[in-house]
Amino acid sequence: MSMNYEIAAGSSALAAKLFRGLAEPTRLSILLVLRQGERRVTDLVAEIGGSQANISGHLACLKDCGLITDRAQGRANFYRLARPELDGLLRAAEQLLAAVGHEVELCPKYSGDCAATVVPA
Repeated sequence: MSMNYEIAAGSSALAAKLFRGLAEPTRLSILLVLRQGERRVTDLVAEIGGSQANISGHLACLKDCGLITDRAQGRANFYRLARPELDGLLRAAEQLLAAVGHEVELCPKYSGDCAATVVPA
């Protein structure tokens, strides 16, 4: 039985958790590379950089969250996006950044801990 999760005014915590996970630079880089097709850990290390242990840890996190999946072929595992909606989300983010990326880059509230700069209502 699948649950229908919708972002409503009072229930944005789950969406925030998803976006926090996507905000980590290495995980986002992995997802962007996997949009192009399946990759092994060694391929991701070569394309993204970092250690094999670090990339493997991020892959495990993304897999545990249901964002990627893998398949074994011999001794290698090939990773890919698990849901086509994720590709759509990343494409939408690219379009949004094309429109407002300069403003986001210059925004002082996004340069560090946003929570420290938010004024309570």
